[in-house]
Amino acid sequence: MTKKLTKLGKFISLILRHKPEMVGIELDRNGWADVRELIEGINKTGERINFEILEEIVRDNSKKRYEFNGDFTKIRACQGHSIDVDLELKAIKPPEVLYHGTADRFLEQIKKEGLKKRSRQFVHLSETEKTAYDVGQRHGKPFIIKVLAKKMYEDGKEFFISKNGVWLTDDIEVKYLRF
Repeated sequence: MTKKLTKLGKFISLILRHKPEMVGIELDRNGWADVRELIEGINKTGERINFEILEEIVRDNSKKRYEFNGDFTKIRACQGHSIDVDLELKAIKPPEVLYHGTADRFLEQIKKEGLKKRSRQFVHLSETEKTAYDVGQRHGKPFIIKVLAKKMYEDGKEFFISKNGVWLTDDIEVKYLRF
């Protein structure tokens, strides 16, 4: 994907996950935006996009951040929202261990408080150490935290998996973390 499309994809992510009002659109309760309204709203900001460009961004995004509905009239982000949406996720039993990638500068706070969702709807976890490392690397010197997901599940905590393979759960207590 070209740098221009990557930049446009990040803008779309900001709109669909955090600030739909930036382009004058609203998301429905399940996080869906009307594709036509999204394209028109983005074009009003001075960016240039059409359906073919949007489709390419969705198809080629390495993180598979977005999805279309069945007839391509609506689009939404798969996870990572700071606004309240219901992604219609079903609770699922997690593997024994999941991973969370962070920057080492956050470790002391995490060791005291656990993992917090903060402004997001969920804490994001990965099935592989490599993916967690890649996530952590975006925030500084990476550090991977092992999460005892099966134990959390056995203790009554719910887990979900997004369409793009990101594991989601509520805040995680320190007792479930291995550093």
